[in-house]
Amino acid sequence: MSDKQSNLPTNEEIINEITQGVNSGLSVNDNLSAEDVAKSEYKESIPENFEKGDEDPEIKKHSDDYVDEERLKDLEINLTHEEMEIRHKKSLELKKTGNEQFKLGNHIESINTYTEALRLCPLQYQNDRSIFYANRAASKISLGKTESALEDCTKAIELNDKYIRAYLRRAKLYEESDKLDESLADYKKVLEFDINNKDALQAQYRLPPLIEARNEKLKTEMLGKLKDLGNMILKPFGLSTENFQMAQNPDSGGYSVNFKNK
Repeated sequence: MSDKQSNLPTNEEIINEITQGVNSGLSVNDNLSAEDVAKSEYKESIPENFEKGDEDPEIKKHSDDYVDEERLKDLEINLTHEEMEIRHKKSLELKKTGNEQFKLGNHIESINTYTEALRLCPLQYQNDRSIFYANRAASKISLGKTESALEDCTKAIELNDKYIRAYLRRAKLYEESDKLDESLADYKKVLEFDINNKDALQAQYRLPPLIEARNEKLKTEMLGKLKDLGNMILKPFGLSTENFQMAQNPDSGGYSVNFKNK
């Protein structure tokens, strides 16, 4: 077993930790600030040698930017209207701080600040939470955290399906990740809300040829592999794919195979 695997918490340890958190209660302590409460509610021990690229759901809960919305939902059941408003106000203040940190190039700090805002902001304020996720994605993009930024953009869109900025950020990330079809779909979505959007209009002309070229390349690679497989199967019979001629039907686009002698 590798060092990384041995340092990961077992299922039993994770369950005990969660159970301990539940038993300790989720009510707001009047002696703590809203920000302190958020930190205490979501503070998790990070396993040694944790890597940001690890996609294991249980390990992901230990990442610094994890937002447990189910736990937040349970917490809000016991909050008064006044307490909810306090948390919302504080989350907006954190967003301003995060924006300033981003402008100064302090991207790690801004990610942490937006995360705290998400852990405080009540779930009912979907538009604000959408902005927090999109802003955090921008910070992650600056640090090259593509996959994590994609997740934040997607979350922002789930909370506000008309959020143009989130679509544009995700479209760019998709294109950089060579997910051209997904990128084009996002740009087309942008044009539904803003028919004059420059980035989306340019993408409509730029991406289709790239998609077609990629598809042709994939088709050529696939046919090459099929040819190799066919030669392997036909070899015991003294035949090869050279004994067969493939012709494309111009109407249907399909192919027919005919036997021929060399």
